[in-house]
Amino acid sequence: MLSEERRREILELLRNDGRVLVRDLAKKFRTSLITIRKDLESLHHEGLLERTHGGALPLRTGALQDQTLREKERLHKREKLRIAEAAVRMIRPGQVIILDSGTTTTAIARGCRHIRGLTIITNATNIAADLAGRNIEVILTGGTLRRNSFSLVGPLAEESLRHLSADMLFLAVDGFDVGYGLTTPNQLEARVNRVMAEAARRTIVVCDSSKFGRRSLSLIMPVSSVHETITDRGISRNDLKSLREGEIEVTLV
Repeated sequence: MLSEERRREILELLRNDGRVLVRDLAKKFRTSLITIRKDLESLHHEGLLERTHGGALPLRTGALQDQTLREKERLHKREKLRIAEAAVRMIRPGQVIILDSGTTTTAIARGCRHIRGLTIITNATNIAADLAGRNIEVILTGGTLRRNSFSLVGPLAEESLRHLSADMLFLAVDGFDVGYGLTTPNQLEARVNRVMAEAARRTIVVCDSSKFGRRSLSLIMPVSSVHETITDRGISRNDLKSLREGEIEVTLV
């Protein structure tokens, strides 16, 4: 394989998986670690990726970027499924669960279909549609539809949530800065997420490790408001240490 062909494939893997590791690439392309490192350095200098220790990440995006649900679905698929599976194991029959909009929370909703007596509160129209006809009580908030996320936001969504109470909120975020807090690109989405946390006895953040160290435009809440986080093993040691020192339970998948 020519180096240009290999580098194009590396970029395609990066777009699909959200990150690439040197050792995995060397095995896939049956070449040396040194060759892969040179590929990544070259792509980094061309401004096509962000080089990290042991691999590479997509270029950091601005705080205003608001990806569509379909765009997000292509990223970190395996990690999101494992996170969703861990979340579903926490849910018991007869509980009331809040799910905000997002690809990970959509995976949680699909994994809940077999749980009896479950009530799910959500502002995500795609989640409500997925659960329609299932043996689950679904409460969909009112509000204004956001096309990017299929979510309902605004005063109607917030007001409906203020009259409800839940056992757990599973919250997906765009940015998780352990020193700053949880963030999302949309201000109206952030407001709805805050009210969701107020309605739930326990807030559990579900996000893959690429979200750590990132900030989006709108602050949802400080990290001190989080009870538990479910993420993958790509989280940095410093972030993991900070969470545990803040007495936040962390489940790694």
